[in-house]
Amino acid sequence: MKICLVGSSGGHLSHLMMLEDWWRAHERFWVTFDKEDARSKLVGERVYSCYFPTNRNLKNLVRNTFLAWKVLKREKPDLIVSSGAAVAVPFFYLGKLLGAKTIYLEVFDRMDAATLTGKLVYPVADRVVVQWDEMTSVYPKAVNLGSIF
Repeated sequence: MKICLVGSSGGHLSHLMMLEDWWRAHERFWVTFDKEDARSKLVGERVYSCYFPTNRNLKNLVRNTFLAWKVLKREKPDLIVSSGAAVAVPFFYLGKLLGAKTIYLEVFDRMDAATLTGKLVYPVADRVVVQWDEMTSVYPKAVNLGSIF
């Protein structure tokens, strides 16, 4: 199984890094910001740099949509996993068009309301994972697997 792990640097990337016991066993590549924390955490990993800032930035949404198309056509992942933020949106929608499964992990600090990214990817996510029981009422098809911390 080939996995695309996509997310902003910082806390979103840290969430994905905490899943290392799982993703380490699979072929994978990453899509994240070209920032110091990402470069240091992903030494030795295959990484595509995406455009940022992504928060409410239409120009970078368009640029990341073209990037997503190019990367997903080349890599053909079986699964796309993200914990946000906005860069995940084009990868989830285009990934679904290309036949990939998608898993969205809502971040730990959301206990009773969805993130904007969560709201946007929920319709195309094959699985939504939350870390609090309260979040299963926000995302009815979510699975609570508890804290990853």
